Amino acid sequence: MIQIAPSILSGNFLHLEPDLKMINEHADLIHIDVMDGSLVPNISFGFPVMEAIAKVIEVPMDVHLMIVHPEKYIERFAKAGAQMISFHLEAADEAGIDAGEILDLVHRCGAKAGLAIDPDVPVDRLYPYIEKVDFFLIMSVFAGFGGQKFIEDSIGRIRQLHEEMERRGLLRPIEVDGGVSAANAAQLADAGAEILVAGSSVFKAADPAEAIKQMRVR
Repeated sequence: MIQIAPSILSGNFLHLEPDLKMINEHADLIHIDVMDGSLVPNISFGFPVMEAIAKVIEVPMDVHLMIVHPEKYIERFAKAGAQMISFHLEAADEAGIDAGEILDLVHRCGAKAGLAIDPDVPVDRLYPYIEKVDFFLIMSVFAGFGGQKFIEDSIGRIRQLHEEMERRGLLRPIEVDGGVSAANAAQLADAGAEILVAGSSVFKAADPAEAIKQMRVR
């Protein structure tokens, strides 16, 4: 079954509570993008915003770390309420740390562990971690900015990863983030995606709840 994870980065930061209530009533997860201005060329928000969201949100908090040295902050994000924590393979490379060690750390902190890659990272670099992850995050735009156009090659990348997991008999959910909308939800699901992250297509819609409904293709 497809799960929808609205990205609060596209929400109304002058008045977040109505957006959080809408997510509680109509979505499956809340996606929280944490950017540090180093791994990606933008800065979003950190612990104070997460802790405030945690007081209101009822669905699981899916935290996507686009930061250098994610291993330094995993425990604190888990304590702030993150039930799912993903980080970038590129960040592990930059830190000179095996991504498997960070995945183990996420598990020790009591959260589900996800591994993310940007569109220019070969999908087969994820294969060594299939046994360790709880989910993969395939970026269908380049990490760091909302509102980008969906990269069509992402569908083939999702299918490639899904087929490799099927071949090994180790299916893990694939999450997709970037340019996701009702227009491509069915294609993504057919390729093997199970979690759809949507920001602009939800929060800029005239009826966000209906936008979410339209993405529930299964």
